[in-house]
Amino acid sequence: MSNGGGAENERLTQANADQKAWRRWGPYVSERQWGTVREDYSANGDAWDFFPHEHARARAYRWGEDGIGGFCDDRQLLCLGLALWNGRDPILKERLFGLTNAQGNHGEDVKEVYYYLDAVPTYSYARMLYKYPQAAFPYELLVEENRRRNKQQPEFELIDTGIFADSRYFDVDVEYAKADFDDILMRVTVANRGQDRAVIHILPQLWFRNTWSWLQDGRKPSLQAVGNDCIEFKHDTLGDFTISLDAPDELLFCENETNAARVFGTGDGKGYFKDGFDARVVHDDESAVNPARCGTKAAGHYRRELPAGGSVAVRLRLRPPRGKTDPFADFDAVFRQRQGEADAYYADLQRDIPDEDLRRIQRQAFAGMLWSKQYYHYDVQQWLKGDATQPEPPAARKAGATMTGCI
Repeated sequence: MSNGGGAENERLTQANADQKAWRRWGPYVSERQWGTVREDYSANGDAWDFFPHEHARARAYRWGEDGIGGFCDDRQLLCLGLALWNGRDPILKERLFGLTNAQGNHGEDVKEVYYYLDAVPTYSYARMLYKYPQAAFPYELLVEENRRRNKQQPEFELIDTGIFADSRYFDVDVEYAKADFDDILMRVTVANRGQDRAVIHILPQLWFRNTWSWLQDGRKPSLQAVGNDCIEFKHDTLGDFTISLDAPDELLFCENETNAARVFGTGDGKGYFKDGFDARVVHDDESAVNPARCGTKAAGHYRRELPAGGSVAVRLRLRPPRGKTDPFADFDAVFRQRQGEADAYYADLQRDIPDEDLRRIQRQAFAGMLWSKQYYHYDVQQWLKGDATQPEPPAARKAGATMTGCI
């Protein structure tokens, strides 16, 4: 790895010349896929009610994926992301919560606290911060209070609930670095900002976007455990990869498929569905995860008890097979290298800005723009026609009623 301000520029040159696909992997996973027009198959175009947040943990998406601090390839075939549980929430925290258009007094709105802190254009280094309360997340209170308020009143935000009082929250620092264009390092550092000991469950997870349930000849990929800290997969498009986790308590596997019994009240509920980790971690349901340790969704489960002011780091690496080489031998060194190169890149880019505060503001603004570069897949003709293995869409959509304002 090279040093200096030219390292990121060199990667950009390689990417632009199609010499190395440095942009193939990036934070292209959206924070919210539920409630979007892409997932709306209703007759009246009511996307919010057709696919609400309550469905998201158990219902497979058709057109895209979402997650906290997500990272994926540029076709969103495989996603990396983060799940958390504080021991008090009613559900596993896998994605950002927000209000629908009807629930918010100023329309749709995310009700979370998170910051995009850093990124360079090739995503050889990227960092975000998520603040996770230690008390039960106030889902119902946020909906009820915002729905009660009129348009002239201010919005009721998460911080207004008092849930962050006495700093009773976790700082969850999510970082990515690339040792090479297809060698992805993920580091999650969780710090207890409260005054008491607190338990946190950390689940770095990976899953395939569901591309198989909608087609009669759809090919279903699979993730398979190898030992207690490694997962392997072969993919026709992505190739062969190994995912290494640093000493997880356990590896969990389920399928990125709809739990029809929970969502629609149909079927017997037997199987390893999308909400398998929620059922296993939050509700202690061993039957929800696959004992054969394979599936289309996998996670490393870490349960840690942190003292006041304490922190813990969790590490994951996705890369092509490297034999028996230690995936974590150079892990921290790669991060230090990429962080230094990011600093050098911005030092050169901002050399004509003398004010340090302005440089910091601009750098974080760029980070927000880069983190918001998301995978967007929406085949309108296919959406109108419907999928071969699914019920025929409502005829009203072909009249254009549900397309208004959607494209």
